[in-house]
Amino acid sequence: MDRLKEEFLKLLDSDLEFRYAVAGYLGLSEILKRLDRLEEGQSKLWEGQKRVWENIEKLWEEIRLLREDQKRLWENQNRIWEELKELREGQNKLWENQNKLWENQNRLWEEVRNLKVTQARLAATIDRLTITIEEEGLDVIGRRLKDELGLDIKLGRVFVDDKEVNIYGSSAEICVIGEATVRLRRRLVEELEEKIRFLREVKPELIKPKMRKVIYTDYAVPEAIDLAKEYGIWVLNWKGDITSRKIHS
Repeated sequence: MDRLKEEFLKLLDSDLEFRYAVAGYLGLSEILKRLDRLEEGQSKLWEGQKRVWENIEKLWEEIRLLREDQKRLWENQNRIWEELKELREGQNKLWENQNKLWENQNRLWEEVRNLKVTQARLAATIDRLTITIEEEGLDVIGRRLKDELGLDIKLGRVFVDDKEVNIYGSSAEICVIGEATVRLRRRLVEELEEKIRFLREVKPELIKPKMRKVIYTDYAVPEAIDLAKEYGIWVLNWKGDITSRKIHS
């Protein structure tokens, strides 16, 4: 009996027609068919749902990729903005450096202008001092010549070609030739001798039978005094003689 049951169950499980025959015999064939159709429809639904989920997963993957691309775009855009920021900062630094260069250049020009103004003032001061010492020398030498030597000679400056003689005056028999300077150095003593030789060659009519060579100064260095003595030049200032007076023939 058990064996018969076992064979019967195997046939139900493996033989569809036998199963329907038994179900029809029992009045269940229509129900089984419907159940099979339901099972088949459910399988199709599950298959469709599976494809839907697969599509959803694909969509999510595409969304994820799009988000990654968007993230990369934002990163690139941020890098671009950062580079633009650095470029602007670099440009600002360049402008700052340019402005500093202009400021330094303006300061340099201002210093140059100040130096020129100072130089002009210094030159004007020197000119005033030179004129003052020349005028003082002309006055002192003129009075000394008149009061002590009885020589009433009008003294002034003369120009021969490009050379200037600070002190010159003459009468029929004697001429006075000299220079005036705030500080007497050796070179000016030599220049006076050179000017006298130049006058002898170019303007001999200015040279008289007798000559008094003279230099008026506020201060004379020792070597200039020694050379003036050697040339027989009368060196003096407002206080008195620095070298002795001598008349040259």
